Amino acid sequence: MIVEYIRYRIPDERSVDFEEAYGKAAVFLAKAPQCVDYELSRCVDEPVCYILRITWSSAEDHTRGFRNSELFPGFLAAIRPYVGMIEEMRHYERTPILGVGSSVPTMYDWAGGTEALERLTEVFYTNVLKDDLLRPLFEHMSPDHPKWVAIWLGEVFRGPERYSQERGGYHHMVRQHLGKAITEAQRRRWVSLLMDAADEVGLPADPEFRSAFASYIEWGTRIALSNSQPAATPPLEAPMPHWGWGVAPPYQG
Repeated sequence: MIVEYIRYRIPDERSVDFEEAYGKAAVFLAKAPQCVDYELSRCVDEPVCYILRITWSSAEDHTRGFRNSELFPGFLAAIRPYVGMIEEMRHYERTPILGVGSSVPTMYDWAGGTEALERLTEVFYTNVLKDDLLRPLFEHMSPDHPKWVAIWLGEVFRGPERYSQERGGYHHMVRQHLGKAITEAQRRRWVSLLMDAADEVGLPADPEFRSAFASYIEWGTRIALSNSQPAATPPLEAPMPHWGWGVAPPYQG
């Protein structure tokens, strides 16, 4: 992906019209398959300054794809009166230096940390061993299996990186599913019992946490199902997955 920054200097008396123009132009960006996302920001310290950020799938997708598409004329027509007020228009590559701050808690912290996740997996696997559909998959698991799954979930939800440091990370987890031939019925039961366990141990029940939690569990179990099939050849060295709030961070009042 590539990030384009366009810097404008717009007189105060034209700012309302400028923002309305970009509201119209945004319709064409939203329809463009080459556009990942976009954002128009106005400077607080010097209100005549605006920055438009557009993330493109690639620089070529922007300069050749979007600009040669049927969407570009409409986009350009909307913002044409302001083209002469552009001070900079460049593409930037992202660097490895990125991250998030602490204003929004991690899912790990919101869940209650390691202790809460260990309660979850202990209750969950106790119920798994009572379940006729899932017991054959887990009846020979080691006594510390629930603990390691809790540590895995903790790292996925942006807690301590213990699974990577002590267990080997993603490649160790993916190997646990190879050749298991998990069925869709077993996957669905796994999800159902885990959600029941989350209720039983009192994990946060707010819609934001539960929707993000369920999103990971759906994704993770579907990956496990696919990787477990007899002919599957999954990548064994993929990065450790990390999960966040998605589009709905926690409501904090």
